[in-house]
Amino acid sequence: MACVIVGLGNPGKEYEKTRHNAGRSAVLLVAKQGDFPEFVFNKTMNALVSKGKAATLLLPETMMNLSGKAVVALVKNPKAAKNLLVVHDDLDLPLGTIKMVFGRGSGGHKGVESIMRAIKTKDFARLRIGISATGKKHQAKKISGEEKVIKHVIGKWKPGEEAALKKILKKAALAVQLFVTGGIEEATMFANTR
Repeated sequence: MACVIVGLGNPGKEYEKTRHNAGRSAVLLVAKQGDFPEFVFNKTMNALVSKGKAATLLLPETMMNLSGKAVVALVKNPKAAKNLLVVHDDLDLPLGTIKMVFGRGSGGHKGVESIMRAIKTKDFARLRIGISATGKKHQAKKISGEEKVIKHVIGKWKPGEEAALKKILKKAALAVQLFVTGGIEEATMFANTR
């Protein structure tokens, strides 16, 4: 069964270089590096789709908190969810860090929550891409207050962050490729090693 790789983000030019679109950016890089055809808009799913030999790449064209609507068209049951990888931004990780997880809660991520509700399971793989500043002991610097969180998440990357972003997106794209070719264990070992 082919893998389904979902890159979470918000559609539209104004969100292109925002932290919230880290997942979408990583999957676009996978498409560019891999042997994937052009993305085609699928009206039924309201998503951009690129079908490769071993994986289908999916970029929902809905706002983040409605991502599940696109995913449920390809992942119809918990069994199919075993081949699903959702790539998304994560406030709990510092920039320059990625982490592969399986069967965990959403961590408050609205896009992930939407997918869990739509496919009725949390048993799928996720590749979390850190978008926070680095605090003490290489931990993510906490941001408090809903307004500040929203401003940070939908804010654009600062010029000083772009080199670290480029490097981690490359690592994320490799982790996605490993997930497709070698399975979750191999991808997790690679992604979760500094």
